[in-house]
Order: sequence, then structure tokens, then C-alpha cells
Amino acid sequence: MTVYQIGTRQTAFQSARLASERNAAERRAFAPSQPSSLSSFEFATSAVPRIRQFEAWRTNFASIFDIGSARDTRRGFIGKQLTWDLGCFVFSHVTTDPLQFRSITRHHCWEPLDHFILSVLLAGEAYTETPTRTFRGTVGVTQVHAMGRSFHGSLTASEILMLFVPRDFCPRVSQALSAAEFTTLEGGMARLFHDYMVGLANQLPFVQQADLPALVEATRAMILAGVSPSADNVQTASHPIAVTLLDRAQKIIQSRLFDPTLGAETLERELGVSRSRLYRMFEAFGGVKHYIQHRRLLDAHAALANPTDQRRILDLAEQRCFSDGTEFSRAFKREFGYSPTDVRIGRRSNFPCRQAPGLEESDPGSRLGTMLRRLHG
Repeated sequence: MTVYQIGTRQTAFQSARLASERNAAERRAFAPSQPSSLSSFEFATSAVPRIRQFEAWRTNFASIFDIGSARDTRRGFIGKQLTWDLGCFVFSHVTTDPLQFRSITRHHCWEPLDHFILSVLLAGEAYTETPTRTFRGTVGVTQVHAMGRSFHGSLTASEILMLFVPRDFCPRVSQALSAAEFTTLEGGMARLFHDYMVGLANQLPFVQQADLPALVEATRAMILAGVSPSADNVQTASHPIAVTLLDRAQKIIQSRLFDPTLGAETLERELGVSRSRLYRMFEAFGGVKHYIQHRRLLDAHAALANPTDQRRILDLAEQRCFSDGTEFSRAFKREFGYSPTDVRIGRRSNFPCRQAPGLEESDPGSRLGTMLRRLHG
């Protein structure tokens, strides 16, 4: 295992931590560790009496859709929404029971909102019908809707990420989204945009107001690359694409820690990238092999520190693809500076976990509409 020299001699664990932190700083210019200072609000129908839950949910979305339900909602309706004001965009994470929706157009409202909605389904299925076409949204697919246009449809019980983009945000973005409205995005860049949206949802609880320009620019570039993946648009989005690819690679590694065949070839195949690009992605971690072993050792550390897990150290090592206990113990001590036995007998504790910040609830009747109307300004 490679040991980096930064000033003075350090353990491999310290070096890997520093390399990881350095890489994260380069990758996430808008991911600080403090709770977010962005304006946001959360609404859940569980805060409302059951008989009024669906009507409260309907009121919450009154500025976007006219929603209905094919079932009796007097017994209750489950809905939860967390919405972030990103200045130029609005981002919303929604969980909902099945419903039907219809757009708000000029025929129904004097001042309809005129934004694009890019939505990613994390669970469930959507069906949309317009005067000229129909399309279906499924898990992992990004859909493009245009508010102020005529459409209607239905949702099963779903979890959705929604990005609201004003039509006057950027001429290039508006042109690309106009050409793609009422379609689903396909191809490799569309899959990367989906992953970017998921990563954005995970990062927003820690984004600061000062970081919004970087976030907005990255999002603009990813929209263009995902919706209109020309060579120029993909090149412009190279930094957020690299972030998203690395996040995807790390998730693959975490999900296959116990797979002895996991290696560079697996990641090349899963990500569709070249060997040289893969190595550049993990350079700050000391390489692909180093990073995989580092994650396996971290997982072993957690198991050893768990008092309810009393499996033999050898069994833990073999599960994490180490050929024998001696190899595992040596790698563990190089990584952390102490032995697996030290953790097992309580001389070392587990790593601390960061707690997610709480969020204030706001009146759902007007906040979402106000936030979306502000995008026009």
C-alpha cells in the first residue's frame, strides 16, 4: 500500500484521509460541513388531520398543478415535500400517494407560471398526456415538463426529485429544454444527469448561500449536457460530470465490498470509462486498488467496533476479501495505526457520525408558489 509523504511521515490512514479531503475540496466547491444557510421549507400531510390531508396537499401544489385522486382520501393521504430556494432554481424532493394532475394554463389562471420541470423518479411511475404526445416516466428516467402548457397525467405512489428552471434563466438552456419538453431523456449523459440530481439532493442540507454561484453554474452545465449532449456542452460540464462519475464509482464499490472480483476492470465496465480516466478519478485516493482496500478496512473497523458482532477477526477479514488473517492485520495496522484486536477489546472507538440538521416547517399554502414566482425576477 502506498504511503504518501506530506511534510512529515504519516500513517497510510492519515494520508488517505488527507488525500480524500483534498480530492473532495476540488470536487465539491459547494459542499461545506455546516448546516445549510439556504432558504428552504418542509411540509408533510402528517401534520394535518386525516380528513384534510389531501386538500392540504392539493393546496400546496395549487401554483403548479391541479391535483386529484381516484380513491377516497377521507381516510388520509401521505405526502411530504422538502423544497430549496437556489436563487435561479427551485429544487424539491417529494414523496406522495397516488394522484392525478393537470397543468395550470392561461385558461385557468391570469398569471400561470412558465417554468420547465426536470423530474427524476426515485420510486413509482408517471404517465403524461399532452395534445400531441404521451410518455411514461419510470425509475431512473428524467422527464421534462413545461408549466403553462396543456398536459395531464397520473402518478403511482412515488418519490420524485424536481428541478424548476425558469424559461428566462439562460437562452441556451431554454432552447434545449424547449426542444425536449414533454419527453424523457435518454443516453449516457441523461443517466449522469439523474445521478447529479441525486447527489444534489444529498448535498443541499450543507450548501451555503455563498456557494450558490458555483452550484448554479454546475447545474446549468449539467442540464445542457444531459438534455443536449453535444461535444461543447459535455466539455463545459466536465467538472460536474467528473464529480458525478466519482460518486457513482464510490457507490458501486460500497455495494460490492465483499465481491472478490471487484477491481478496475469492473469499474471500467460499469461506468463506461477508459482505464486512464478511471485512474485519474482515483489518483487523489492513491489509486483504485488502494481506495477499495481502504473502504473494506473501514467496513471491517465498523464491524469490529460493534459489540453485537462477535464473529472471529479471521471471518471478518475473509468476508472483505483478505486471503488470511495476517495480511488483514498488517493492512489494518498500516491504515489506522492500531490493530484489529485493539478495536475488538475496546481500546479504540468507532468513528463519529455527523448528524443532519433539522428544518423549520413553513405554511405550505403560499411558500412554494412564492418561491417559484421569484424565479422570474
